[in-house]
Amino acid sequence: MTPPPPIQQSPDPTGAEADDLAAVVALRELADRLEDAAVERAMRAGWSWTQVAEALGVTRQAVHKKHHRRLEVAGVELRRRNA
Repeated sequence: MTPPPPIQQSPDPTGAEADDLAAVVALRELADRLEDAAVERAMRAGWSWTQVAEALGVTRQAVHKKHHRRLEVAGVELRRRNA
């Protein structure tokens, strides 16, 4: 009978790798806050959803889905598609 394989231990979730991953999380959060602020400024300046989407390199639907509710709550006057 062969012995069972040794139990593989998980790496310690500290050190340089943990610091690197924490930095990635922090950068994503910062990027999200910067995007929120930039989209709000653009929409307050009269940009269309399409213009914002093109500037961000995403679809109009993606920008609308991500930001519409927050912008309405913030009191931003949003342009209608045919307006």
